[in-house]
Amino acid sequence: MSSLYPHMNIQLLFGQNVRLAREKKGWSQDRLSEESDLHRTYISGIERGVRNPTITIVHKLALALGVTVADLFKNQEQK
Repeated sequence: MSSLYPHMNIQLLFGQNVRLAREKKGWSQDRLSEESDLHRTYISGIERGVRNPTITIVHKLALALGVTVADLFKNQEQK
């Protein structure tokens, strides 16, 4: 079975992209928590790839970060 992301778990990829988008804005996890109305520890779990967020949570994070949902799933290693 082929995979779109053969070298990275999708939860890890998503979490890494959330962290990168957050850091690009200069925000702490606390700030993202306030902007997205999600608990900071939940955001931490997402960034570490240990949470499996629903599509509703994915959408909330994308809106808060000012990025598209697709941006949060892009593999930064592939050009």
